[in-house]
Amino acid sequence: MRRQSFVIVPCLLVAACAGQPQRAAQNAPDTAVTALYTRLDADTGNYLAAREADDVTDKANAALDDLQTAASQCAATRGCDTARFFAAFDKLLRAPANAAPGAADSADESPDASAEAGETSPVVAALPQAGRSAALLKGHKLGDIIAMNDPMKVAIEQWLTQYRPNLMRAWENYQYLRHEMWPAYEKAGLPEALLFGMLAQESGGKVHAVSRSGASGPLQFMSATGARFGLGVVDGFDQRFDPAQAARANAAYINEQLGVFNDNLELAVAAYNGGEGAMQRLARRHDDAGFWDPKIYFAVSPETRDYVPMVLAAAWLFLHPERYNLQFPKLDTAPAQIVLARPASLDELTVCLGQDGNADGWFRTLRNLNPAYDPRQKLDAGTRLDAPAPLAADYAKLCTSGKWVELAADLHAAAMPAVPAPAQSVPRRYVVRRGDTLGSIARRHGCSNAELARLNHIKPPHYLLSIGQQLRVSGCRRE
Repeated sequence: MRRQSFVIVPCLLVAACAGQPQRAAQNAPDTAVTALYTRLDADTGNYLAAREADDVTDKANAALDDLQTAASQCAATRGCDTARFFAAFDKLLRAPANAAPGAADSADESPDASAEAGETSPVVAALPQAGRSAALLKGHKLGDIIAMNDPMKVAIEQWLTQYRPNLMRAWENYQYLRHEMWPAYEKAGLPEALLFGMLAQESGGKVHAVSRSGASGPLQFMSATGARFGLGVVDGFDQRFDPAQAARANAAYINEQLGVFNDNLELAVAAYNGGEGAMQRLARRHDDAGFWDPKIYFAVSPETRDYVPMVLAAAWLFLHPERYNLQFPKLDTAPAQIVLARPASLDELTVCLGQDGNADGWFRTLRNLNPAYDPRQKLDAGTRLDAPAPLAADYAKLCTSGKWVELAADLHAAAMPAVPAPAQSVPRRYVVRRGDTLGSIARRHGCSNAELARLNHIKPPHYLLSIGQQLRVSGCRRE
């Protein structure tokens, strides 16, 4: 088995990116790119077939040689994505010795629609009808589009270490919101993994998140951009906080930018974070470069350089948790409704429902599913609230009467003591008498000469006073 070829080819690809040689085919037609991708698929299959037959000499080496040549040609061909070749070599390196042709492909790339959705991803495995749209982007396999380079690996490590709690909360929040957000993405033909990646990085699934810059909602739309995609204020409610509407607008934005950037996912995601105008100007200056090209990668802001791999890494983990010893929890997220039997606020419901099945309690879930209500607002009996099915059952047992209802109401009625208004001080006055001087009056009232003169606009150098003159002394240190 000729392992050295795996080292040589990625190095050639890196050199092609780092050195940025002049491209040999600046106006190469799309057919040339398609031919290179066809060679990539054929060489990968031929190599795996040779390994399965224990023929790792002529056939396997010939496949690797041609793959290496195709990779070099890709680096010199406009419109050819070298990341697909990186991904192919990564898969071949990971393939077991007895791998059958196609075994190196991730399960999201198999012919079976249910397997395509993302290996053992609990959300997608539970709903196999999500099928191909969960794993494909504009007809391309998502696994081929996402380049497993160093920035991606760094981002994956961050999600699995310091940001692991954020990833898990984002997963749980998304599970409860999925029935509202996923239909818009599915209708738009976009991968569910991308929706999860953007949600995880933007807000962690907190519907009411607001950034320092004013970006709002689960997918963090600025006001002007949201308005451009139909997110307005209706009856006082900002639709950026509506998860279904936000997902629809996000899908429309991503599809728009994919059209602008010729289906380049990284550039479309970068535009979402760094602004489409800036990314389009940058792409026009370097129309032969992708996001990872140094001419673009180091020209965007540090925030965008972090944002793109973090979004794609979360999407990758959504599809392939088992590859990273990651287990997402399985939750009962079937949608239902609670009809209030008595007036209550979301805060009160959170208290009386406790935390059965959810270590963090139910506040975030109730808040996310009912974004138009202030959590402290007392809602009338008969109000319908969206909730997961388990909560609808628990509501009847825990929140219609009994000690938990009384406790929740008692806590909700409490209020912090109001800060008393400062007493209005009445300016104190002193009437000048015979024999008074500025200094004697100042000493008597704890002022300095300068303080007393300043308070009463008495001018130097003589500081003249007159009998009967009223002086303000309430601004002195001692009254």
